[in-house]
Amino acid sequence: MSTTTIQPFLSKTRTLLPGIALCAAVTLAAAALAWVEVRILGRAWVETLVIAILLGTAIRSLWTPPAAYQSGIAYAGKQMLEFAVVLLGASVSAVTIVAAGPVLMACVVLVVVGALTASFLIGRALGLPARMATLIASGNAICGNSAIAAVAPVIGASQADVAASIAFTAVLGVATVLLLPLLGDLLGMTLSQYGTLAGMTVYAVPQVLAATVPVGPEAVEMGTLVKLVRVLMLGPVCVVLAIIVHRIGMRAGGTAKLGFGKMVPWFIIGFLGMLAIRSLGLIPEVLLDPVKLLAGALTTIAMAALGLGVDLRTVARAGGRVTAAVTCSLLMLGVISVLLIRLLNVA
Repeated sequence: MSTTTIQPFLSKTRTLLPGIALCAAVTLAAAALAWVEVRILGRAWVETLVIAILLGTAIRSLWTPPAAYQSGIAYAGKQMLEFAVVLLGASVSAVTIVAAGPVLMACVVLVVVGALTASFLIGRALGLPARMATLIASGNAICGNSAIAAVAPVIGASQADVAASIAFTAVLGVATVLLLPLLGDLLGMTLSQYGTLAGMTVYAVPQVLAATVPVGPEAVEMGTLVKLVRVLMLGPVCVVLAIIVHRIGMRAGGTAKLGFGKMVPWFIIGFLGMLAIRSLGLIPEVLLDPVKLLAGALTTIAMAALGLGVDLRTVARAGGRVTAAVTCSLLMLGVISVLLIRLLNVA
């Protein structure tokens, strides 16, 4: 590697290290608390992943990390979690997809379309502008912040609308991860049923891990699979929105150009590639556990970064109508998902 290549790499690394180190410190503290929990209570009632989110959120709400930490936190919360999702593909085989069946997959698509439409109508009924309602609906129905970020340029949304939408999906995303296991127990769901519920309601792919890892491997596999079907809907939704924008003139200056990378994120392609490699038996069994451990470590660090990006004070500043729209949309998605699980008799 030449000097001209090494220098930018070292400079980038130095920029990222403070934020990544902070996320790693939060992760280690979360692991220590989970260990104490096991020693005192006999088991970890609150998993390390969840503790990392809570610690990060508490720190961010009491203290704003200096600018030197921000790029590293952003890297841990995005790129590291994307790598974790890719590695997670090694723990899912084609057998899981076949077991899920085409009926369930088709129903997930219908849930996305129904949730997108209903969420938009809820937002409009509460008096939100069309762009804000569209952002909330997209984040709720598909994949939270990623969907909002992808849809925003398509519909010409303002930075203020994007910031408010992302703030609420971040806060409610954390709340969903924390409360969903309790709901699963309350409803007496099996691992597969709970995984399906998590996949249909949790905003981001990595957050599905946080919501399902404490429950069991079967819930993780089903939840990830169902969630990925939702994420893959981002491409078609962006294309349809671009066509609508072009026709009704929501966005001045023409339609937005959509690249393949925005319609299908690279980490989804990576996940599917790892899934294919695992299904073909090309990953030695001896490597599966280390890969899972690495994916878990990266995910926990990413969850700490997620928490460090959530300031609970943003809730008070975003407005009552946005709060009501996001909350009602999420509750509506949860009700639809539970009814669908019962209707399909998911085992």
